Amino acid sequence: MSHASSPARYRDRFDRPVFIVSTPRSGSTLLFETLGQAPGLFSPGGESHWRIEDIAAFAPAAKGWASNRLTAEDAAQPEPVERLAQAFWNDLGDRDGRRPQGRVRMLEKTPKNALRVPFFGAIWPDALFVYLYRDVRQTLASMIEAWRSGAFRTYPELPGWTGPPWSLLLIPGWHGLVGRPLPEIVAHQWGRTTDILLDDLDALGPGRVVALDYSDFLAAPQVHAERLAEFAGLGWDRTLGAKLPHSVTTLSEPRPDKWRALEAIIESAAPIVEKADARARAFLASR
Repeated sequence: MSHASSPARYRDRFDRPVFIVSTPRSGSTLLFETLGQAPGLFSPGGESHWRIEDIAAFAPAAKGWASNRLTAEDAAQPEPVERLAQAFWNDLGDRDGRRPQGRVRMLEKTPKNALRVPFFGAIWPDALFVYLYRDVRQTLASMIEAWRSGAFRTYPELPGWTGPPWSLLLIPGWHGLVGRPLPEIVAHQWGRTTDILLDDLDALGPGRVVALDYSDFLAAPQVHAERLAEFAGLGWDRTLGAKLPHSVTTLSEPRPDKWRALEAIIESAAPIVEKADARARAFLASR
């Protein structure tokens, strides 16, 4: 019997892994840091950008820099998938820093995974997904801030790209954004990612997806942490304060109206995201 089909293979060590999926700058780090306090839940620590892309088959260069998209077809490669599962496993720890023993419940959060739901759903058919939505105006403002900060450059030497160093996730169709102003680039990033993500989540079976509004989470973190833990089949034994600490990726002091400093340029990009945002809000209401 080959190693790839052995019961001891790394991918079989994971039981119902939980993936937080959202557009970039939607508050997923804070949700990840909070939900990671659930007992019996393990995470690889930080985001898995290079944990995934260091495996050549899953890097954008393998597909001619088309995007960060990965599908069930990519998951049909046993050897790279096994290496990815091992990379996750090697970095896992629970809230107290303990390593897993036996099969493990994993929590994972990497913004690029908004384009990879079918990939992870094929690797782990029992995987669960938490869709996090944040007000599109707040998110666009934070994405613009991220691009401008230089701290989120993912592909600074992206072949064929002539704009500011590419930041955040790489969307299908990015070539068409060459020469466009930053607010327009960011709006297309948000809209295209949202459409792909919602298509993929809609295709999953019942009971595998739950949705959460970031503002609701901030308003009642204890309520929503308990709700998500119950959805995932986990316990919850922590008491959260009324106000959560800032996440490790916070760039500037959060405020619900902070986006208004960029109101004019965000409103100019609104038509680009309008349909996807209406769809996201409807999905949120339905889940």
